[in-house]
Amino acid sequence: MSAQPPAQPSAQPLARFAGLLADPTRAAICLALLDGRAWTASELAHHVGVVASTASEQLSRLVAGGLLVEERQGRHRYLRLAGPDTAALVEGLAAFANTSAPGPAPAPRNLRESVRRSAEARARTCYDHLAGRLGVGIADALVARGVVADDTGLAVTPPGRAWLAGIGVDLDGPRRGSRPLVRSCLDWTERRPHLAGVLGSALCAHARDAGWVEPIGTGRALRVTPPGADALHRLLGLTLD
Repeated sequence: MSAQPPAQPSAQPLARFAGLLADPTRAAICLALLDGRAWTASELAHHVGVVASTASEQLSRLVAGGLLVEERQGRHRYLRLAGPDTAALVEGLAAFANTSAPGPAPAPRNLRESVRRSAEARARTCYDHLAGRLGVGIADALVARGVVADDTGLAVTPPGRAWLAGIGVDLDGPRRGSRPLVRSCLDWTERRPHLAGVLGSALCAHARDAGWVEPIGTGRALRVTPPGADALHRLLGLTLD
């Protein structure tokens, strides 16, 4: 009796899932939530520039489709991405779209948007890890110094784990769970990878706790502080613009 070929996944669920991000409002909501926070429905409506009823409808579709989860506290409805894998999917699709789209990116609509884009390109959060030129620079430096090996897939080396523990980066804390220790995440502004997984999350948390970076406003953009610039140069040889 001949072996049966493996069953192929159905196209219909894939098409329905892809359709969740086919609407500009839903896509903008998911991109906003890449900062890792939970937003209220009214905050998201204001951010994407739609009325509350439109936002509520689109949010319900994203929750039903599994991209978002919601929590209710009193009269407020808080929403966030469903988890790190969802964030990686959204960031990866944004990077792919940015890379494959013909022609230059749309020009910023005003000075405020131009400033925000520039700040996010320098340094920002991608869910719970560091992205932008800062995140890519840290990834390159960790590989160059043997903290992370990339010869047969990304892995934290034993000397690298000891070095990370020495500077206070904990890889065995509650963030671990079933997440990979380290994985690559394509950066949509640099079009090169930064680090995600447990390592990426732990590095971002350490950078925040140590005062190396601080948020700019309420978005995803980060500012590297003078002590952070000194530490990054001393530990990783990074010279930031």
